Amino acid sequence: MFRNLGEMILLFLSVVRALPRAWRERRKIGEQLFDIGNASLFMACILSFFIGGVLALQSGPVLVENGIGSALGNLVAIAMCKELAPVMMSILVVGRVGSAMAAELGSMRVYQEIDALRTLSINPVNFLVLPRVAAISVVVPCLVIFANLVGWLGGAVVAAHNDRIAVPWNTFFASIRDGVDTGDVVNGLIKSFVFAVCIGVICCHQGLTTMGGPRGIGRSVTKAVVNSLVLILILDYVLTRLLLPFDNGFSL
Repeated sequence: MFRNLGEMILLFLSVVRALPRAWRERRKIGEQLFDIGNASLFMACILSFFIGGVLALQSGPVLVENGIGSALGNLVAIAMCKELAPVMMSILVVGRVGSAMAAELGSMRVYQEIDALRTLSINPVNFLVLPRVAAISVVVPCLVIFANLVGWLGGAVVAAHNDRIAVPWNTFFASIRDGVDTGDVVNGLIKSFVFAVCIGVICCHQGLTTMGGPRGIGRSVTKAVVNSLVLILILDYVLTRLLLPFDNGFSL
């Protein structure tokens, strides 16, 4: 466990050192951006719409019964911005993209393609890991912004058309406008960026250390997904605790 943790830290530091080469690898980064976004966007739309709808469906009747139904938009928006969008989009990316990264690099490792790159004096970190980590670090925050907007729409649809809630569209979005500030959005973007870097490093590390043929590839994919999910949930608490003092400090 500690050995793997140390290897992942070293891989992360290697990626940081390789960042000045990002412009030279812009073509591969662009390909990864397209692949990750294309694999995740449709599912992100469905997931976030229904998350927003469920939030409104669960909390709306309670707020209406207590005479504060007009605050429903604020509740849904804050929950999406600060917690649900970063966590759920990261989990989605782990399942759709992180597993594919681990499998692809694991196959290259098992079939000695990575050794061939080293023979040609090509650094696997620069050529394989940097584009993936850079792309996923950009895509996940973008998905979070998209998920926020779609989730708010889902909450508004449920709030307006559920008889037990019956909060009009203009009231719902007015509550969002009055209650959500830049700090709430930045909070979620910081979380999503950290989650994305961790996903990229963990999945690439598992791929690069794959051993044992096709069965080893399966084990690496499983470990990459499980380790990423566990770390996302742990970091979610840690980052929430660290960002609490700054909740009112990001406003523009």
